[in-house]
Amino acid sequence: MTLVEEYLQIRKYSEQICEPLQTEDYVVQPIVDVSPPKWHLGHTTWFFETFILSPYSVNYQVYNDEYNFVFNSYYETVGNRVIRTDRGNLSRPSVNEIYQYRAYVDEAMVKFLATTLIDEVKELLILGFNHEQQHQELLLTDIKYILGNNPLFPTYSKNQKEVLTVGGIEPGFINISEGVYEIGYAGADFSFDNELNRHKVYLHDFSISKTLVSNAEFIEFISAGGYENFNFWHAEGWDWVKNNSISAPMYWHLIDGKWFNYTLAGLLPIDLTAPVSHISYYEAYAFASWKGMRLPTEFEWEIAAEHFNWGERWEWTESAYLPYPGFSKAPGAIGEYNGKFMVNQKVLRGASIATPENHSRITYRNFFHPHLRWQYTGIRLVK
Repeated sequence: MTLVEEYLQIRKYSEQICEPLQTEDYVVQPIVDVSPPKWHLGHTTWFFETFILSPYSVNYQVYNDEYNFVFNSYYETVGNRVIRTDRGNLSRPSVNEIYQYRAYVDEAMVKFLATTLIDEVKELLILGFNHEQQHQELLLTDIKYILGNNPLFPTYSKNQKEVLTVGGIEPGFINISEGVYEIGYAGADFSFDNELNRHKVYLHDFSISKTLVSNAEFIEFISAGGYENFNFWHAEGWDWVKNNSISAPMYWHLIDGKWFNYTLAGLLPIDLTAPVSHISYYEAYAFASWKGMRLPTEFEWEIAAEHFNWGERWEWTESAYLPYPGFSKAPGAIGEYNGKFMVNQKVLRGASIATPENHSRITYRNFFHPHLRWQYTGIRLVK
């Protein structure tokens, strides 16, 4: 596949994700962590315009000078921006104008990609591909939050599955021997800077579950009073439960004594065999504590991952999001991509059913604050 074909394929997929939406759905921002779909479409376009076309394409004319303020996310180097909480207040530019913006930039990019590209531009282009794929996952989960918090529980798509048809996986644990192992990305293809540098870690003996915790298992935790017993929780997690009246995973609803959950296919009875999803780190820790077990460290997960199926849920780990030995930030705005977020967050490993194809690998380090759960997050246990 050529760079032009890959560019167009990725750009098209972002728009395909939005095809089931009504115009009003594009604008909503229910909470700070969820961005309006039209903002994602504009921001990913701004990324290519700002970091590739403007500095490298001769005679390129910026589509709209005001868009840098509207679609800059967190890049201090690039200038001022709309604060994150105000993205849902932007009735303009309209959805149609943003699609026109995408078409304008795509046309310019296709022409630019037909020229001879220097290595620096190729690296930025691949980063842009991966950046848009990250936003495609955010698009889908943000759309789910927007629709799932509408009292009518509108369906995104009746054909949208939230469980992979893996099948044939027997429960049990995989034993990993103690030793010194190598962690981090070692290939020649793309990786994010937070996956580098490859380094050695010492691991004790441990056993890790072959399967993710299921909805049925999590219902047992609820029925046993798991949300009512402080003994299973960190102090901060217990405060979170009490202050927010948490009694079940996000999107779960107890109706006439039966559990339902909102899915992209609508409000449905809970699939007891499916992996539990949309839980915080606090809940993952509490469940593991209730079971007399724990969560894996990100290093344990990476070493064991080749022995089990992964990719249905982002899996919480016990590891803080910190730099690897020898980590260094790139100069300029690109250096703001990961490094400045390495504080007060937990690492998640794997991928989810919302992760775009070809955008997952064993060394990928996702990261979120412990209370967040709007992503497809789940639990794998260690003992």
